[in-house]
Amino acid sequence: MPVEIRKTLLHVENTLIEGGKPAQTPLKLIAAMAVIRNPWAGRGFVDDLSVEIRDCAPGLGALLTEMVLEAAGGGDKVEGYGKAAIVGLNGEVEHASALIHTLHFGNHYRSAVGAKFYLSFCNTRGPANAPLMIPLMDKNDGGRRSHYLTIQSAVADAPAPDEILIALGASIGGRPHHRIGDRYQDLKELGHDVDNPAAV
Repeated sequence: MPVEIRKTLLHVENTLIEGGKPAQTPLKLIAAMAVIRNPWAGRGFVDDLSVEIRDCAPGLGALLTEMVLEAAGGGDKVEGYGKAAIVGLNGEVEHASALIHTLHFGNHYRSAVGAKFYLSFCNTRGPANAPLMIPLMDKNDGGRRSHYLTIQSAVADAPAPDEILIALGASIGGRPHHRIGDRYQDLKELGHDVDNPAAV
């Protein structure tokens, strides 16, 4: 059965001044959210989650991706990206994980923004108005620290005990005035091979 969506929400945040200094390029953060009925609610412990994953995840991925792209002005504008889910108190964290940790969900977004790197993520359980935290990383470069960002939001009436809040996040730009370098400088200073960080 396709996913039952109660409502969708779009969060757009523009940072113009950071640390008292105007941003040369404002940072735009976007979160596209859907509040859905937990497809496993009221069924006790379900061994095989795959049927509902295939029924629900593709449509959710397509819907939220389209919301992000519309707010961003196209997939090429998206620089940082991530995903998150909060399952209501009657559900399992595994239910939240099931719908976002599947290629049936994430590949819509990865393809639309031309990403090479994995989607950073957060999956938790909580009541209505629980903090939604969407960690972001550069879509093509996991060592680019300027794009280590977190979108913070909450939905006053979600998730209800038998719901899941699903979200995709995006950034246009990185942190204003970022000045801690990238991961590669640390690797060099510590004597590691940048192309093979595990080697000393």
